[in-house]
Amino acid sequence: MADIGYLIKKRREELGMTQDELAERTGYKSRSSINKLEKGGNDLPRAKIGIFARALNISPGYFVDGTDDVETLQKNHPEILPVNLRQFPLLGEIACGEPIFATENRENFVMADSDISADFCLRAKGDSMIDARIYDGDLVFIKKMPMVDNGEIAAVIIDDEATLKKVYYYPEKGKLVLFPCNTAYEPFVYTGIELNEIRILGKAVCFMSSL
Repeated sequence: MADIGYLIKKRREELGMTQDELAERTGYKSRSSINKLEKGGNDLPRAKIGIFARALNISPGYFVDGTDDVETLQKNHPEILPVNLRQFPLLGEIACGEPIFATENRENFVMADSDISADFCLRAKGDSMIDARIYDGDLVFIKKMPMVDNGEIAAVIIDDEATLKKVYYYPEKGKLVLFPCNTAYEPFVYTGIELNEIRILGKAVCFMSSL
């Protein structure tokens, strides 16, 4: 395999791209991860090869054996499957813990597998969803819908503040319960007119962790 760190840095600089920009495009939460890759401190996971190739506008073959020939790449490395990517709007942070102020202003875009059935993504903040394997800094992909089934994880707006929780709705009781996935946190319970201040943005369908 070619010197991936060198190739990443060389191509990034050719494009005039900063480490922060490349981190954002590839799903890492900080430039330090890119810096470690470029210096050889971290290996590039095979699952990330297609994402980096798309972000840097090159063939995945450059990272594997120095070739830009996709047919040769797949012949020599059948374990590497082609990945089709597309842009997902990154709308900001969402709390995994206490709600935080919600912003729906588009910050940037994230490249991810086009098979992900989502409309946008949010960056998780906090630790209340760690038992669902969603950690601080992870990207959570959201499919827009006004309601989800009980037990599903959703992005929820509460009086202009956003949070990510498991949703349980009991219409016969006029009650909504938002459960964290961390026993250190208590559930949020809303009844009656309190429900008027709550809006479900959509269902969490996928998440992507940073190294």
